[in-house]
Amino acid sequence: MILIQILKVIDPIAVKLDSWFEASVKFVPNIVISILILVFFRYLASYVSKIVAKLLTRASQNIALVSLISALTKIAIVATGLFFALGILGLDKTVTSLVAGAGVIALALGFAFQDLTTNFISGAFIAIQRPIQVGDIIETNGFTGRVKSIGLRSVKLDNFAGQQVELPSKDIFQKPIVNFTYSGERRVLLDCGVSYHDDLNFVEDLVIRTMQSFDFLSPTRPVEFTYTKFGDSSIDFQIQFWIDQSKTGPGASKSAAIKAIKKAFDENNISIPYPTRTMEYIPPAKE
Repeated sequence: MILIQILKVIDPIAVKLDSWFEASVKFVPNIVISILILVFFRYLASYVSKIVAKLLTRASQNIALVSLISALTKIAIVATGLFFALGILGLDKTVTSLVAGAGVIALALGFAFQDLTTNFISGAFIAIQRPIQVGDIIETNGFTGRVKSIGLRSVKLDNFAGQQVELPSKDIFQKPIVNFTYSGERRVLLDCGVSYHDDLNFVEDLVIRTMQSFDFLSPTRPVEFTYTKFGDSSIDFQIQFWIDQSKTGPGASKSAAIKAIKKAFDENNISIPYPTRTMEYIPPAKE
């Protein structure tokens, strides 16, 4: 009697265990296939990410952008393999839950790190569009300097005063940029004046000949000489000339031009007037 009662308890358990065993045996091929898929997509992700990195390196010098896109490519391929493996295992609902959870997490992170996300996106566009490059001399956001590095989060400038300026990528991307290195040439303006007694045509010819002796001038742009106004003590003029920035900078070229023009004026008895003041002395009244 007791044995019969024990068998009544054991039989359902045995049947259940037997069904579990049969299901496990049938499920083993799916597990093996899922593992093989994960391994395949893991090696595929490494291979494709390397190819993407090589192609992007040819198109962009931004190492940070290349690394980011390569890593995202690898993650996307591995995630695709994971979804396939879970689908073979019959865990479709798990896949849906993972996708929904990833979307919610991405949305929350986007709001929490809005400025950081904006900087990364702006940095990516800067690297793709390449409005500036390392070594360019630019002016933006009230700062002038040479570009030292271009990252996804920020751009670093050397401001020519021994200081480094780091600007967020979004400020570089959203605000105007003056790129002095874009064409390789730069315009320099120089103002001066001559006496009312000097021959203006001779002065113009002399200044242009003096400027044309410099080897740092652009070979494609002429020196422009313009008289601008009648000053209080001189007739003022302005010189516009373009320099090759690979040879010199605007400060050095302007200094050289001032010295050369002053020397040429001295040799030809041309005077550069300076303001004069007349002082009148009024003696004190006698008592």
